[in-house]
Amino acid sequence: MTRKIILISLGLLLLVGIIATIKVLQIGRMAAQGSQAPVPETVTTAAAKKESWEVVLNAIGSLQAVQGVMITAELPGKVVKIAFEPGSRVKAGDLLVQQDTSTEEAQLRVAEAAEALAQTNFRRLRELLARKIVSKAEYDNAEAQCKQAAAQSDNIRALIAKKSIRAPFSGRLGIRLIDLGQVLDSGEEIVSLQSLDPIFVDFLLPQQELGRVRPGLPVRVTTDALPDEVIEGEISAINPQVDPATRNIRIQATAANAQEHLRPGMFVNVGVVLPARNEVLAIPATSVLYAPYSDSVFILEEKFQEGRRVQALRQQFVRLGEKRGDFVSVASGVNEGDVVVSTGVFKLRNGQEVVVDNTLAPEFHLAPEVAND
Repeated sequence: MTRKIILISLGLLLLVGIIATIKVLQIGRMAAQGSQAPVPETVTTAAAKKESWEVVLNAIGSLQAVQGVMITAELPGKVVKIAFEPGSRVKAGDLLVQQDTSTEEAQLRVAEAAEALAQTNFRRLRELLARKIVSKAEYDNAEAQCKQAAAQSDNIRALIAKKSIRAPFSGRLGIRLIDLGQVLDSGEEIVSLQSLDPIFVDFLLPQQELGRVRPGLPVRVTTDALPDEVIEGEISAINPQVDPATRNIRIQATAANAQEHLRPGMFVNVGVVLPARNEVLAIPATSVLYAPYSDSVFILEEKFQEGRRVQALRQQFVRLGEKRGDFVSVASGVNEGDVVVSTGVFKLRNGQEVVVDNTLAPEFHLAPEVAND
């Protein structure tokens, strides 16, 4: 019995020794692995450099036709001819609508006959007056009747002309609002006529910008209707009065619109380009690690570590300025020539060793364009 107990005890001791040996080996292997230096992170970099950025005042505007009117009937009358196609271009003086003028034409023939008789009488009395056969009073009366008859004829001709409704200026017509045979009332709408090239751009700027804007300054107009196009124009007028409610000043620019892609009433973004330029220190916007407490960048530095020269990161808090395209200006925290990490900053930490590889670094542009794939 005693021998059996001894054998069991020896077996247990051997098992404990084997387990302890295995654990010691595992701990040694883990310690060896932990003593190895972590693999440096591969990063792309860009240098902070000074640039001259143009100064642009941005605003929201709307478009307005240089000339725009709703064509209406000046006199009542029946429509006997519609001489235009909806949406077509017309020139100044083109006939749009003809109203019935049969009554006025009959009245004109009567008036013209009366005018001819009055002129004949007037000429006859002028000859008789020269021979002193009639009095000066009779001559004056005949002259007045002649003028009255001519005025009556002109009045009827004017009525006929007003019933021939013509385009007051060149432009593009809208949707037709009348039908053939319809009896129009005075002032009834017929069709919209808009002159689209050039076109006005109306926008507002705060009163503190009044000293920096003037007629002739260039403007850039963009709209979501033309996402890949920038329309150039210039300031043509500045309202002399500031809005007392908003303290904004109304400004009007004129832009070319040969393709007529811009239409009155459209919403647009307006940028007024000032002659002055800002000197800024620019870095790629992707270099910034944005955080609620403060924004920061990682600056690349060389230092000695364990007897060797390595490239490591220093996290630097920065104060940012204007963002433009793929770049952002830095007001403080970075000096000209500092090399900052340009991509993947969210996975980095302060003091981390890195390796620079710019072969796959993206290209940064002040005015990037969206590629159509």
